Amino acid sequence: MNRIYADHNATTPVAPEVMAAMFPFYANHFGNASSVHREGREARAAIDDARMRLAGLLGAQESEIVFTSGGTESDNHAVFGVVGATAGRKRHVITSCIEHHAVMHACQHLEQAGTCDVTWLPADGDGLVNPDDLLRALRPETVLVSIMSANNETGTIQPVRELAGICRQHGVPFHTDAVQSFGKVPVAVNTWEIDLMSVSAHKFYGPKGTGALYVRRGTNIDPMLFGGAHENERRAGTENTAGIVGMVKAAELAAGKLEAESMRMYQLTERLAAGIEHEIEGAHRNGHPRLRVPNTVNYSFEGCSFEGLLLGLDLEGIAASSGSACAVGSLEPSHVLTAMGVSRELARAAVRFSFGAGNTDEDVERILVALRIVVGRLRSFG
Repeated sequence: MNRIYADHNATTPVAPEVMAAMFPFYANHFGNASSVHREGREARAAIDDARMRLAGLLGAQESEIVFTSGGTESDNHAVFGVVGATAGRKRHVITSCIEHHAVMHACQHLEQAGTCDVTWLPADGDGLVNPDDLLRALRPETVLVSIMSANNETGTIQPVRELAGICRQHGVPFHTDAVQSFGKVPVAVNTWEIDLMSVSAHKFYGPKGTGALYVRRGTNIDPMLFGGAHENERRAGTENTAGIVGMVKAAELAAGKLEAESMRMYQLTERLAAGIEHEIEGAHRNGHPRLRVPNTVNYSFEGCSFEGLLLGLDLEGIAASSGSACAVGSLEPSHVLTAMGVSRELARAAVRFSFGAGNTDEDVERILVALRIVVGRLRSFG
């Protein structure tokens, strides 16, 4: 029996077109983009072309794109870089209680080190941050607001444009972690009026180890890495030419399929949700049912544990997740779900299904059959 992969929010397979675009830069055009010889110039030209194309997709300027090693580095650079550039005065950062650990742990580090105060905005039962809460939390010393555009566990989409608009009115830089939204919903930096944005290639069928940070022109940000003048002196280190080329190819493919794939993903997840609610008692949906990325649904099942659910589904040939892949091994319930007011018991009984290009209607039916078996088995043990 073929396995079903329903964990695309954790990572995606690299698209064949992306591998084809990358291969020449491993085999033939492998030069260091900082070298002045022909091989180096070829690599530099490829990176410059990729930067131009990605900027076009985002509605940004080429100088506003910083290539990184992925979403975690981009998030860390946004938080530490902006805070670092404001040294010498009292500083305050605002974020939410449902952020990815790449932002959450960065802000906790700043707080614990005494570098700045941090305000943690709450989320409601659907996982939404209230713009009024942001407005009330702003202070004269606020130097950064960082709120994700789509949650990695529930898929809930935040009102980014409204949140960023509040920050713009008060002259505060706004960063959004768009790792889970880019490639799934339309993303345009000027429409959203954001100042910084993080993306990661392996979430939209690109290579692991490659990402980007958008930094609006005029935003003060310190580098995190030192050792060279790469990326306009914002990110030292030899550029990953093959990864950058692959990421931009993947981004273009995602943009070309965005409308059709979004509709298909939404239909698949709604079919799964309807099946779960019709066939399995004691199932509770987590996250907003409509304001969400179209490929993601999250459910808690009474009388179960996520360990038992995931292992049982795996034995039935289905790969799913309890939430963030970065929290694997933790016995604690999801910080996202508990922040939304989900009980500890139900938070520890949650499963996320995140579909992708290879998933079909038949996969949904197999998942429903497997869920009935696994949930029934776990409840019989209780």
